[in-house]
Amino acid sequence: MRPAPLLVVCALAPEVWALRGGDWTGALGPPVLARTGMGPLRARERAAALLATGGYGALVVAGFGAAVGPGIRPGDVIVADGVRDAQGGEHPLDSAGPLAAALRARGLTVHTGLHHTADHVVRGLERRALHAQGALAVDMEAAAVLAARARLRPELPAAVLRVVVDTPERELLRPGTLPAGLHAWRTLRAAVPALTAWHRSAAHANETLPSTLPQEAS
Repeated sequence: MRPAPLLVVCALAPEVWALRGGDWTGALGPPVLARTGMGPLRARERAAALLATGGYGALVVAGFGAAVGPGIRPGDVIVADGVRDAQGGEHPLDSAGPLAAALRARGLTVHTGLHHTADHVVRGLERRALHAQGALAVDMEAAAVLAARARLRPELPAAVLRVVVDTPERELLRPGTLPAGLHAWRTLRAAVPALTAWHRSAAHANETLPSTLPQEAS
């Protein structure tokens, strides 16, 4: 029996392109790469539609994001051990340890911590405030995707990772953004084998099926 596929949800097309070109040779069948669009409302609706119609073995929210704490560089990976929404609701995740270990085994620099999902682009002093409240990264989609999962597929293994594009010291739209973005794009692509390793572990698979190119959800 073919294992249920890995569903990888991204906000933007460049994130899907980066992942699509990664090394999926360890995948348990063809993964499904889906783009939600930016923001919590679009992410919630798209994730709900996917989860309501597809039989998936695990869920990953992946893409680019912003660090809110010091000591993190563009191209680092932040893996969530929990995700908090703008209203203070939290989605704990037990995937951080295994996924972070798989990423580090592939030479990537990884941090684990709380991700905060905002409904707007967060800058300046607001980032510092989020860090003071325990967050390590901020995005605009992860909590919404996990809310859809909690409603429709609460048993589904889930993980969240963001490759850092900008930091409090180097905010988006500054002159260094383009090289930082290219570095983050390459890092996201390099993370693919770790995603497949985590999926195999989460699925308790008995064997690895021959890989195929990833599908892109319509």
